Amino acid sequence: MKNQVTQAKVKIRKGDLVKVIAGDSKGQQGKVQEVLVAKSRVVVEGINLVSKHTKPNAATPNGGIIKKEAALHISNVQLVDPKSGKTTRVGRKLNADGKLVRVAKISGEEIK
Repeated sequence: MKNQVTQAKVKIRKGDLVKVIAGDSKGQQGKVQEVLVAKSRVVVEGINLVSKHTKPNAATPNGGIIKKEAALHISNVQLVDPKSGKTTRVGRKLNADGKLVRVAKISGEEIK
């Protein structure tokens, strides 16, 4: 039997407002642009900017150095509660329609 790598259930999705809780960008908030499930990483708008050297091409005729968001590990970000504005853990609950939805642990508010 081969070694199988199991992936944890990702509780953060594209478009969520998150706060960085560890690392150089600690304390900053931003919207999730991309979730890389296989690598357990997220790209957050305006956070963890790195300088990338680019060759001249059609998009950038002169080339040069551009600032770009780099991925953060998913454990270093935490969801911001839509009701209180504090960071919160994410739970899952059945709603009135019998659908499984994400809820904020602090307020019990459903996360859209």
